[in-house]
Amino acid sequence: MSHRLARIVSVFGHPLVCLPVAALLLAAHQDAGPARLSALMLGSGAIALGVMGYSRWQVRRERWRHVDASGHGERRSLNRFLLAVFAVATLAAWAGAAQREFALGLALSALLIAVAMLSARWCKLSLHVAFAMYAAVLLVQLSWLACAAGIAFTAAVAWSRLALDRHAPRDLVAGAIAGLLAGLAFWRLSPAVAG
Repeated sequence: MSHRLARIVSVFGHPLVCLPVAALLLAAHQDAGPARLSALMLGSGAIALGVMGYSRWQVRRERWRHVDASGHGERRSLNRFLLAVFAVATLAAWAGAAQREFALGLALSALLIAVAMLSARWCKLSLHVAFAMYAAVLLVQLSWLACAAGIAFTAAVAWSRLALDRHAPRDLVAGAIAGLLAGLAFWRLSPAVAG
């Protein structure tokens, strides 16, 4: 039962789920118009479909054992792909002047992936935990309670990654710190980008 629960929490804590949900909640809180919300949903959906398609393609080519990309070479390949996707998405969002905060969020997402790649020699930084913490910190604009709920969810995601034997505790701590710093950077840089 706990393995099944861990898998469910891990799916809901996936970076392609928790970060777009946080971005949509923020946009709705800021009274973004329907066009901006639609663009945000379409952009997030396109990124998710691209990543899922790439993962399935790698499994079909028998380069990966599973779409989870848990092997060292698999993870490196996925992270390179993610870095390219987030870089292109950042440029596309930046080109639309109304999407500058979204572009900043995407750029910081790319930075999280780059940090995971650069630290791979020392730890297998948990991107699940990093993105869950990043999303939690973004929710502080909604309320402190929303942020606290996000942090509690991040703890559940960390537990799930341990229960599924995907990470060691230091990987989870590194991910939480990276996500916290990305969230703080977003709030520090957001006024300059929006203005």
